[in-house]
Amino acid sequence: MESVFYRALIVQDETDGPEDGYGAVFPDLPGCTTSGDTIEETYEHAFDALALHIQGMIEEGVEVPSPSAFNAPLPKWLASVPGQVVQPVLVRVELPGRAMRISITMDKGLLARLDTVAAKRGETRSGYIAQAVRERMDRDYRRPLAHGLEAISS
Repeated sequence: MESVFYRALIVQDETDGPEDGYGAVFPDLPGCTTSGDTIEETYEHAFDALALHIQGMIEEGVEVPSPSAFNAPLPKWLASVPGQVVQPVLVRVELPGRAMRISITMDKGLLARLDTVAAKRGETRSGYIAQAVRERMDRDYRRPLAHGLEAISS
C-alpha cells in the first residue's frame, strides 16, 4: 500500500462559535466531508471519511485523483461554499498497491484458528492477515494531531 496525504480544510460557518462544531472538506474530493464537535474530533473523523471515500471510489471503478499541493488554490466548487477555513490539515490514507506473495511461519494451531475465522467472515487467509496488520498498525501508530492544532482549539 502506498501512503498519500490529502489536504483537508477544517471549516466553520462564519456566525458559529466553538460550541457549534466544525466540518471538514477535501478540496481534491468533492463530496468527502465529515464533522465533529471540536477541531481535534473533526480531524480524527477526517481519516475515516477519507478512507471510506477512497474505498468507495475504488469499488465503483472511479479514478482516485492525486493529491494537490498543500498550498494549491481552492477549486471553484469550494471557493463558493460559505464559511471560513479554521485549519488546513494533511490527512494520510493508504492506497491499495500491488499484492506480493510472502512466506511466513506460524504456529499450526494459530493457523487453524486463522483459517476458521477468515472462512466465517468470507475472507481469505491473506486478506484477513493484511487487515489485521492494518488495524494493528493504525492503532499502534495512530495519526498524531497536526503540530499546533491543540493551541488553536483552546
